[in-house]
Order: sequence, then C-alpha cells, then structure tokens
Amino acid sequence: MLLIIDYNLSRVADVAHMRDRARHHHGADTILIRANPGNADARLCDHLIAVDPLAHDFVDRAYEALTPWLSHICGGVVFSDNAVRSGAALLERIGVKVDSAALALGAFSKLEYRRCEARCHDLFASQRVLAPDCVSIDSLDELRSFSQLHPEGFVVKPSCEGNNRGVVLVQPGDDLPRVFDEVAPYLAAGVICEQLIPYQREFSFDGVGGLSFATEKVSAAGRYPVEVAQVVPARITQSAYETLRRAGELANWLVGQRDGPFHNEVKLSDDGMFGAVVEPNRRPAGMRIWTLAALVYGVDFYHLWVDSVLGNESKPSGLKPTCQAATVMLGVKRDRWFAPSDLASGDELFQATLRQTARRYGLNEDVLRPIEFSWLSLERRRVPSVPRDNSDFVAHACITLHALDCDIGEIVSGLREDWSAALEKAAFSELSTDSDVMHQTGDQARVGV
Repeated sequence: MLLIIDYNLSRVADVAHMRDRARHHHGADTILIRANPGNADARLCDHLIAVDPLAHDFVDRAYEALTPWLSHICGGVVFSDNAVRSGAALLERIGVKVDSAALALGAFSKLEYRRCEARCHDLFASQRVLAPDCVSIDSLDELRSFSQLHPEGFVVKPSCEGNNRGVVLVQPGDDLPRVFDEVAPYLAAGVICEQLIPYQREFSFDGVGGLSFATEKVSAAGRYPVEVAQVVPARITQSAYETLRRAGELANWLVGQRDGPFHNEVKLSDDGMFGAVVEPNRRPAGMRIWTLAALVYGVDFYHLWVDSVLGNESKPSGLKPTCQAATVMLGVKRDRWFAPSDLASGDELFQATLRQTARRYGLNEDVLRPIEFSWLSLERRRVPSVPRDNSDFVAHACITLHALDCDIGEIVSGLREDWSAALEKAAFSELSTDSDVMHQTGDQARVGV
C-alpha cells in the first residue's frame, strides 16, 4: 500500500495520477490522510483517514488509525507544506523511507529556514549565496525598526503561507501603517520582514532525489510580485545554472531533503555569479511545473517519486529538452466582475488567442500548442487588473513551443496581452458593462458605501 499524506485542493489530478501509478505499475492500493476530507477524497483513494496534519497529536492519531494496514504500507509521500514535518515523522514511525523529519520545519516556516541560513552564514558566503537578514514582527513599531535598518527596501510576508499570498514589497517612502494593515490578517500565524534580495531574476531548482532541472519564474513588476508564468527549461547560462544548483542544494541540505521532491526558489544576479534562496519546499512544484517537465524532457516526475518510495530507484542519468513549455496566468484588462459563464467557451477563446499570438510572432500554429486551460474559479467575483496574489487571475494555461531558437518568454508576454484583449472583447459587451455596474452598486450597498 502507498500512503499519501495531505494535499492542496489544486493538486487533485496529481494525487489521482500517483494513485494510478501505484495501482497499475506496483499493484498497490492507496491510503489518503487529510483534514476534513470530502466525498471527492473518498473517491480519490482506496482508504481515507481524517486527521489534520497540523494537529499537535497528528502522529499518534494517524498511526492509530493506520493500525489495520501498517504491515502493508510499503511507502509514503508527503504532498503538502502543512504536513511536511508531521508527515515525515509519521512515516519515520511506520518505518518506511522518508526524508528527515527533524529538519523539515525549515521547509514550512520561512523564519525557521532563515535562522538555519544565519547559522551557516559563512558557508553560504563561501558559495556566493546571500543569506538575507530576517526577523519576525508583531507590531508596527517592529516594522518601523526593520525599515530603519533596511532603508533600501524590504519584503513583508507571512511566515508560513504559500501561493505568494500576503507578500508586500516595501520601497523607500512607502506608508508603513498601510503595509502593516495589509499583513495584519497573517499576524496570528506569524509575519516576517526580510532584507530585499538585490537580484532580479528568479528561478527554481526542481526535482526528485538527485535528478534536477531549472525552471524560470516570471513575476509581475511593482508592489505585488505575483507569479505570472513559469518556463521550462529556464533560459540560463551554464555558469548561472551552477550557481542555481549550489544554492538549491544548500537549501536541500538545510531542510533535510535527500530522496524526495524539492522546489527551491532562487534569485540570481544579472551575471549569474551570485544567488539567494527565496524559499525552499520539500514537495513538487506548483503551477504545473512537473507537467511542463514531462512535456519538455519526457520524464514523469510523479512516477519517479512513487517508484522511489515503493522500491524502484531507477532514474534517467540526465535530462535533454525537446521543446519549451510554460504555465501562464491569465487576467483581465481592467478591474471588474467576471464569471466563466460570461463566455460560451473558455477553451475556444484561449485557442483562438493562442493562434493570434502565433501570428503575432510569425509562427506556424503547430509550433505553439495548447496543452491545458482551466478557470481558477467558476464563481462570479471581482477581479483586479493588478493581481495581489495568484487567486486574482481568471485562468491559467499550459503551452508548448516546438522551436528551441524562439524566446518563449516574449511569447508568454504577448499571449497574456492578447488574452486580456480577447477576453475584454468577447465577454464585456455593453450588456456586461451594465451588469458590472449593477454588481458594483450592489456590492457598495452591501458594505454600506
């Protein structure tokens, strides 16, 4: 049996993909443990256990619930940040292979990771990897104190929150009380101030065990550095890749990664000689990065992960790209209300937009291919033109570019522009504009404006 410990709701298809690998390749049933499971979870795996991985007694409760199957569990995977520490401890207690539970907190708490870096400051410096100054704050006075130490700017963010949620870039002259109000909802779980990393380009060091690849992250400029795309393979020189690899491996050592997955976000200097870890993760990358890797390298990292914990250690000796791929976040041209039901077909609009983008860059349609398109929400909601986090987009898509000499980064930028223009034209007629006004008026009435 394969034990799967927790997952984020956006990863349902990935859990099903691993379940199928265990079932069809290894003849193994799956057990899923997560907090407050629903009917979809019951259909997802063969056995379901409801225990919150953040509960202080998670290991004891989960171990007891697993009693009927303990002798059959051959391997386990920890598939969420919330479970990275407690899940590893449970697998250690069961006695199956797993990366270190003792060091796992650094892969969950950004503050704990920075403290680990500080203890190894000289080691990081010797590898030309910056360890940024970082403190926990609880008050506006502490925010002001950190601001005085770093007048060039800094970042404020939740200590244990993913998806770029709650991240605020503070620049000289910014209104600090306003910044504090923005992060106030996260104070109970912890908020940190972090020295601004003086490098602009961001990448991730991704993989399983010792097999790795580089992904390039494209972020929005300005106050809210939200991810707008991920590109595989990263457009990077060999010397810059070596810096990325050194930084990514240092992060893996600090958080106890050895055999399992990793997604370590790293910034590099313009010349590629210096780096800094933004944050480490002991889980598969989000934004479909492993899906992109399968398209680019022909290697299924989810299969490798399941195989490795169920006893098959074979991995490719190396990776060679056959195309370029990207996950692209798609937004709106201006602030307004939107629901996917405003369109006849989102897939058709996206494919038409992709054809328009191909024409824009003089590409044959079969060179730029759609792989996946999904709405982020089916609910009618107010969507800002300037997203603050990844939930402030309307959709995401995966594409492949079968021309290695073309710059996929430029094409991604063009696609996002073409999409917002096409969406504006297709969904926001005079009728939808009137509807938007009515929604806005109703919203104002509800809040007493």
